[in-house]
Amino acid sequence: MRKLFAVVLFALLLGAGVVAVIETDPGYVLVSYGNYSLETSLWVGLLLILLLVLTVYLLFRLIYRIVSGQRSLFSWLGLRKTQKSLRLTTQGLISFTEGNWSQARRELLSGAKNSQAPLGNYLLAARSSDQLNDKDKVHEYLRAAEEIDPKAAVAVQITLAEMKLESNEYEQALAALESAKINVGRHPYVASLLYQIYQGLKDWDSLLGLLPELRKHKVLDAEEVQQLELQAYRNRLEQGAPEQVSALWQKTPKLMQQDAQLFECYVGRLIELGDDNAAEKALQRALKREWKSTLVRQYGLVKGADVRRQLSKAEGWLGAHPQDAELHLCLGRLSARAELWAKALDYFESSYRLAASAETCAELGRLLTGLGEPKVAAAYFREGLLLSQDGLPVLPIPGSISSTSETLPAT
Repeated sequence: MRKLFAVVLFALLLGAGVVAVIETDPGYVLVSYGNYSLETSLWVGLLLILLLVLTVYLLFRLIYRIVSGQRSLFSWLGLRKTQKSLRLTTQGLISFTEGNWSQARRELLSGAKNSQAPLGNYLLAARSSDQLNDKDKVHEYLRAAEEIDPKAAVAVQITLAEMKLESNEYEQALAALESAKINVGRHPYVASLLYQIYQGLKDWDSLLGLLPELRKHKVLDAEEVQQLELQAYRNRLEQGAPEQVSALWQKTPKLMQQDAQLFECYVGRLIELGDDNAAEKALQRALKREWKSTLVRQYGLVKGADVRRQLSKAEGWLGAHPQDAELHLCLGRLSARAELWAKALDYFESSYRLAASAETCAELGRLLTGLGEPKVAAAYFREGLLLSQDGLPVLPIPGSISSTSETLPAT
């Protein structure tokens, strides 16, 4: 209360002082422009100037509000369009996920019109068109995506490659990644796509060249990379031209050459191509390093230039491996090739006694047929056939065939 009284008292005193000053010396102001002039006291002039400043201020404030209101209107309209675009894009994603390709494409394209990030809309619209088998639209929407954002060129290529892969169009998929594959290190997913493409094309050389990237980016784990590497070298040997097999083997890493299955593949390819001399030498070196029954079996398939020398070499292994059924089978075959029939029969029978197999039974049956013992041969052939069919179900077997005949009732 005291503060209010003091303020009022101060205001009254200030007013009285101002009035006293005005009455003492009202001042004089003259404003002249052309034929016009304005005369007034200083205090009235100051009041007019104050009113003018206030009027200008209010005028500018009114203009600002009008302009600001228009911007707000435009912002509101733009926000509505953006929200509509977002809603259509969301609906398009749902339709795409549900497999409604035509509806998804329509909604995604509508949502792209006022979207701040329409790239995804066009990429998914291209995928929907691919599902609708509308190839022209696929390329149209991919071009639109790349035009919107040139930096998305790799994303566009990946999308096209994925669609080609789904259709097993491996060459077109590879062509789609033409520029992306130049710098695979920056795009790990491209390495994964190239892995699928090279497998589909059976391009083993390119696949081997891709292995460091697959390993670096952990597209495959260590064991899978190793198996893939073995598969690539094996397939390269199997599909290589006859004159290239030895050269391809020499290019195979030493560590890979030590793999038993890969070495067997190499020797088998040499035998298949008739390069028995190289196959014989390779097998002798390998068996000298490590004894493997599977390699001994292959040695029996080699048609060496001197079969008796080859037989003598194999018989030298009997002392260290007398119980190896594959070695006896090998010796039987070499003996038969040398036309030593009794020795061949003895070795085949030894192999049979050590481990009866369909292959040994077949050799015995074939040899005994030639030796004029068809009944014994037939028994071996029959046993070999049964041994080769280890998945037969258990069924009752008749003890004997009834001699009485039964006739069907007359109809």
